[in-house]
Amino acid sequence: MKDAFLFLLQLAILCAIYTISNYIVIWTDVPIPASVLGMIVLYGCLVKGIVSLNYIERAAVFLINHLGFFFIPFAVGLMNYGGLIRASGWQLLMMIVGSTLIGLVVTSGITQYLSAKEQSKHERSDSV
Repeated sequence: MKDAFLFLLQLAILCAIYTISNYIVIWTDVPIPASVLGMIVLYGCLVKGIVSLNYIERAAVFLINHLGFFFIPFAVGLMNYGGLIRASGWQLLMMIVGSTLIGLVVTSGITQYLSAKEQSKHERSDSV
């Protein structure tokens, strides 16, 4: 019984952080999803020591282990667009693949640029 209460308390802490971030998004009209802002708030609380990892660990692990279930509503919603997928499926697939490749190329280019810049900085500091 104690374990169940602790688990529910941990889940309530995570829900409270999400609810607070949701209100922040509504009140400030920030163009960030509440879930993303909630992760930022949670990270800040963990770094500052406001929330200890022990306070949320079991509930967080449970939610991560069952993450696939949270995508079921999205998959069910896709069933409403069967005609669109049949008519434009190839175009949609090409857009998804193309945007993924563009993201990968841009990310790898930025990573290589920053890595080369950092390496040249270290080489200059070593030669002095």
